[in-house]
Amino acid sequence: MAASSSSSSSSNQGFLSKIKSWFDKIVEVLQKILGLGTPTAYVSAVRISSIDIKKADLVYDVLVVNPSRISFPLADISYSVESDGRKLVSGSITDAGTLLPKASTTIKMPVTFVYEDILSTFADIKLGSIIPYELGVQFMVTIPIFGKATISLGKTGEIPIPTVPIITLEMMQFEKFGLDECVTVLHLKIINKNEFEMGLTALEYEIALSGITIGSAELAQSAKIDESGVSLINISLSFKPKDFGTALWELLGKTTVTYSLKGSVTVDTLFGTMNLPFSQEGSASLFKST
Repeated sequence: MAASSSSSSSSNQGFLSKIKSWFDKIVEVLQKILGLGTPTAYVSAVRISSIDIKKADLVYDVLVVNPSRISFPLADISYSVESDGRKLVSGSITDAGTLLPKASTTIKMPVTFVYEDILSTFADIKLGSIIPYELGVQFMVTIPIFGKATISLGKTGEIPIPTVPIITLEMMQFEKFGLDECVTVLHLKIINKNEFEMGLTALEYEIALSGITIGSAELAQSAKIDESGVSLINISLSFKPKDFGTALWELLGKTTVTYSLKGSVTVDTLFGTMNLPFSQEGSASLFKST
């Protein structure tokens, strides 16, 4: 009886082995006919589509190569961005498209870094700093016969956490001084609190003396400001004191005056063009040429 049971078990195993061998041969033949293979992928380009003091929008171009003779859909894409092992941002993309046969397909993957979220989570990350990151991406694809496959890839880079510059009025140097017209040079100091260089290309400002707005302008201005550096620029401004009444004229008769200065600067950086607002109050010297 035992011998009969053993013989039956061996017979079943032999049958299953033949079935598996037969199935493997079918898979092998289909694989050759269809040219089936697992896709490969890598990040071909990274660009910052927009950046300001609140967030940075990055777009990663992921090139996926399909070696098969048939097309199949990308099921899901998930990504995670970490810095020193800490997650900065994560997300997923569904219905990312279809991989064409024997072709390369570029998948555009947008990722947004919200600075407030990062700064509130990690106390050691400060405004003005540059932080290294590592992007991890996983693609889920369904390959006929083979079933689901995961494609993993990574990319390292850096992202800035920009802060606004400090712009102060150091002195007003009058080249012409009179009730009908004043022509003055505003001596401005720009302090860059960021860990990256800025190239100033434009300045928009409004200036008030003791609450009285005397002028505003949008100027094309050029200056290089090193990382954590200082730059001095001069701006010419003309105004008519008689249009503002006796209060302003009395202020201009002093040697110092309180001011408020607000506006924005446009700067070119390693990470792209940024438009940074500023607002500053203080006191400045008044110098009148004799």
